[in-house]
Amino acid sequence: MSSISKLQNYVTNALECTRFRLIRKEEDFDDESIMFHPEMAHQVFGEQESIFGYRDLQIDVGFAAGSLDIYFNIKYSQKIDDVSPDGVKADDVEKALAELVEDGCYYTNLEEYKKIIKVKAEAFKPFGTKVDEFKINPGICGPKERTFEVYVSDINDKDFLKYHARLESLSFWFIDAFSRVEHDPLWLFFIVYEKYSDGGETRYATAGYFTVYQYYSYPQFIRPRISQILVLPPFQKLGIASRLIETTVNKYFLAKSNVADITYEEPTDIVQHIRSVIDAKHCMTLPAFAKDKLITGFSKEMLKEAKEKYKINPKQCRVIYEILRLSVVDKKNETDYRNYRVEVKKRLNLNSSKHQRALTRLQKRGVDVSAALSLLPTLEDRIEQLHAEYMQVEQVYHQVLKKLKIARE
Repeated sequence: MSSISKLQNYVTNALECTRFRLIRKEEDFDDESIMFHPEMAHQVFGEQESIFGYRDLQIDVGFAAGSLDIYFNIKYSQKIDDVSPDGVKADDVEKALAELVEDGCYYTNLEEYKKIIKVKAEAFKPFGTKVDEFKINPGICGPKERTFEVYVSDINDKDFLKYHARLESLSFWFIDAFSRVEHDPLWLFFIVYEKYSDGGETRYATAGYFTVYQYYSYPQFIRPRISQILVLPPFQKLGIASRLIETTVNKYFLAKSNVADITYEEPTDIVQHIRSVIDAKHCMTLPAFAKDKLITGFSKEMLKEAKEKYKINPKQCRVIYEILRLSVVDKKNETDYRNYRVEVKKRLNLNSSKHQRALTRLQKRGVDVSAALSLLPTLEDRIEQLHAEYMQVEQVYHQVLKKLKIARE
């Protein structure tokens, strides 16, 4: 029984066998159309995203649509513990799932769970203060208009923290390198809910969230940092993330006189694309970003206007300048196009140059940095790397310009 070929029959792909449902009513337990799979499982079941010890394994995870109370159901036709004479043990699936639930509260009895969530669905109301509301038109989201509301909460609401812990347990399956936020008073939590009607009664379903940490900025400002944006799969491709970045964030923070600028913590490619489209659209309205100003190069005036009007931070402002500058560069004019490429490559090379200068300074002080220096690319290799980096950047910039409908062929 312990031969490798036989053991391989007891290995299951965690992404395929794990299924989620957001439960609004009892019928949803049998509705295959609302089921969705995780995007990743390495933070739950290891880097290989596989589960050992079962045949025909199926993991059903239910979340009450509003309160997010959790239900686990683990099914399989055979477990290796029951047939292996060598004492080979299967992975403890329930333990791995339970470790995601911070307060340890979840259900495995379906009938008990159905009773609990029926009561909670009727009583559930969004936590915190409403800061945004929007509608998604029919055609984009189906035959009927849908209404969404965004509420902001903080750590002072203990009931919210229990709810947020359940929401975070979902995040391990959809946000890479995810970690729970600390209970720090500088955190703000923005939760998106769908507001819908059930038998004439108003109900709420959790659609997504983002968190914001309010860093101090000398002398009397804060610098909000947006992190962990997640729109749950049943609500994706409705434009919700764009709405949150363009309207909710700006509506909440731009009106505050003590906000220096807004930053993002390691945004995903999708989030960065949305952010760049929105920021570029805003900067196009500013005098400092007029065509004649773009041609002359990046300026302090661009940074000043972008920061004062839209709280765009310096690094992002430079990116927006490069995007909009590309829209006016004549690529058929080799001199103009080359000057643009050199300008972008200088920015891309800043970190590498900074690292090399730091090593040189240490070397002059008598520190042995030979090992670190040996890892640096040769000048020829670095030129090739820079060219590859630039081509990727230009491709991304063209995608933004196409979205803005100002792409230049």
